[in-house]
Formats: sequence, C-alpha cells, structure tokens
Amino acid sequence: MHHPERRLLICVDMERYSRRSNLQQYEAQKEFPNLLQGAASAVGLDRMTWSTQQAGDGELAILPRDVPESRVIGRFVPELNRRLRAYNLSRVDAARIRLRIAVHQGLVHLDGANGFPGSAVVFVCRLCDAGPVKRALAAFPDAGVALVVSTEIFRDVVSEYPEEMRPERFRRVRVSHADKEFEESAWVCVVDEDLSSMPLDGDDRTDRASRTERSSSTSTGRPASRSSGSVGPGGGGIRTGDIWVNGPNAIGTNATAIGSVGRDAVFGRDGDQR
Repeated sequence: MHHPERRLLICVDMERYSRRSNLQQYEAQKEFPNLLQGAASAVGLDRMTWSTQQAGDGELAILPRDVPESRVIGRFVPELNRRLRAYNLSRVDAARIRLRIAVHQGLVHLDGANGFPGSAVVFVCRLCDAGPVKRALAAFPDAGVALVVSTEIFRDVVSEYPEEMRPERFRRVRVSHADKEFEESAWVCVVDEDLSSMPLDGDDRTDRASRTERSSSTSTGRPASRSSGSVGPGGGGIRTGDIWVNGPNAIGTNATAIGSVGRDAVFGRDGDQR
C-alpha cells in the first residue's frame, strides 16, 4: 500500500447537468475540459500534471505538491469564471455551463484501486454538493463559479494570499448532510458577486436566528412563530418559510423574494433556483 500524501484537492461540479437533454450533456462534456484547460494555461498551471477522476458532470483533481495554492484559488478560479461568463453570453440558459468548485487539502492515497481513498476526498466532495453553495450560485444567473473552501484553506490561503479574490466577499456557512452524518463549517463566495445580503440556509445569521427561536420557545413554552411576519437576523429582514428576505415579503417555499439579491429569486427545498 502506498503511503498517503498531503495534497490540494479540487472538486468541480456542473450546475443542473441532469436536467439537460442528451445532446446538451454531450456538448457540456466536450466543452468542460476545454474551459478548465484554457483557464489553467492562462495562469501558468499545467493540468497534465493533475491526477483526476472524471465524472460526467465534473471531476475530482489531486494537484502536485509544488503547485502554489494561492495561484489555484486566487488566479485560476477567477480566470475560469471570466471564461465561463464569456462562454455563456451567447448561449441559452439550458446550454450554459456554471460550476461549483470546492477546495480542501489533506491526506490522500494516489494508488487507490477505484479512485482516491481518503477522508479529505470525501470532505471536498461534500463541500461541493452543499446546499448553501447551490443556492449561492442559483441566485446569480450571470455568474460562472461558486467557490467553497474549507476553514483551513480560507485561513491559510484566501485570507493571507488572496491574489485576485476578495476575502470580504466570502460567507461562512455550515455544510450539513444529515444522511451522511456530515456537518462542518466552510466559506463560500460567488466570484465577482456580492453575497452580503443573500439568505443562505446554514450560514451564521441563520444559525443565530435558530438559536433565537429556540430561546423564545423555551421562555414562552410555545414554538416561536415562523410566519411571513417573523423578523429576520439583526431585525433587518423577514422570514418567509425557508428563507430570509431583506426587502418586500414573500410567502411560501416557492415564493418570489424581490430585492434581496438584486433580482427576483425563487428557491425550492432542493436548493436550485426555480
């Protein structure tokens, strides 16, 4: 058995891949590696040296030891976002390619019989599939990339060596997969967009609101109200079912919230924009 090595891991997943027609999936699969290759080459990264595990709608990549982490996060990701935005300009919604990207680091076996064994691999895949990341990308139809990084990556790379990224644009969220007994903190941003006013289930503000509701329930002996008139975190928003609205009210899980993120946004329980 080969000893595990500490590496940088990147998990990439296409938004709404399963909703595409067969031909649209074929076209997306053809363009996906070209977009990643072009972005990597533009910032001096050699994707030929990356160990990858392909999936129809994305990939898992294990990077070489000597790849500068700040270049991957601070230059490769913004460059990929620019290329995706340009690619999508001339395409209908169903043919656009928008990506969720998760970055983490940890020990991984590079000689697995059917992939890359290691808890770090599981971790980065869980981040990429997180509900708050899906909702963040869905809220900005013109964006190309939603990036989520582990707490370690945010502290050591994003905060210290941001390159083209803006650390203040990241939001701390809780990533939870109850069926997999997974719950961890992470940091999310949508590249070149402002998440500051957007409600994300599981972020710090929602956690504080939940604690407030539990406290209210304990003191009164009755469950706290979750109606459309509930006051949001910091007293500045309104709770409407599954989301916080900082602006005009909306009612129900599939209601329309206007003004919170600069455009109409409808969120369902699966985290996708409707």
